[in-house]
Amino acid sequence: MRVALCQINSSTDPTANLDLVRSETKRAVTGGARVVVFPEATMCRFGVALGPVAEPLDGPWASAVRDIAEEHGVVVVAGMFTPAPDGRVANTLLVTGGGRHQGYDKIHLFDAFGFAESRTVAPGSEPVVVEVDGVAFGLATCYDVRFPELFRALADRGATAVLLCASWGAGPGKREQWELLVRARALDCTSWVLACGQADPGVDHGGAPTGIGFSAVVSPLGVVVERLAGEPGLVLAEIDTQSVTDARRILPVLGNRRL
Repeated sequence: MRVALCQINSSTDPTANLDLVRSETKRAVTGGARVVVFPEATMCRFGVALGPVAEPLDGPWASAVRDIAEEHGVVVVAGMFTPAPDGRVANTLLVTGGGRHQGYDKIHLFDAFGFAESRTVAPGSEPVVVEVDGVAFGLATCYDVRFPELFRALADRGATAVLLCASWGAGPGKREQWELLVRARALDCTSWVLACGQADPGVDHGGAPTGIGFSAVVSPLGVVVERLAGEPGLVLAEIDTQSVTDARRILPVLGNRRL
């Protein structure tokens, strides 16, 4: 299974960001990708009001992404915002293509480092696993990476790889935390972690978490197989389930749990 991580900078224009999804998906397919992953907030970057851009999963933006996925015969994963019942929005990962069209709503909201995501974003509650060609992918978004219990819950639901989409906040030590956490979560659940972040925009959008780059592919034993730097780029990675079976035999942390 070949997976592409598309490290982009999304803007505040959903139409322009859709063009990015279109061009990067075409590029990923040329490289043989079956699953094409984009960051959190692909639809619209943080730092602006999200309510006016939020659309349901059957709205025009998500439908257009589905058309792109169907045109190229792939599954596309991309961050967007959907309306929440309480007037806020949900921070949603859209998974679409090949008869799939569903979302994962981010469970853990980024109320940390002086940012309050919960002011405008409502939390999700259910872990989500999707299967593509026999490979079960768990879904996680940005701040979720600080909660190992979610990654273990995804493994319990059959996931052998986790697609982690992010728009990581910049600041002292934040890159080091990102790199440490991505590797740690792979070890916690002995699964592949494919972490796709927004590229570093090079400017401060009012302190909003708009990305630092450093997307990475990490093996079930915590080895960084591929990594980008801060600028936009594309990673293509081969994911195999046998390596997960081997890792869980060598390091049976899921089976050895006591709590």
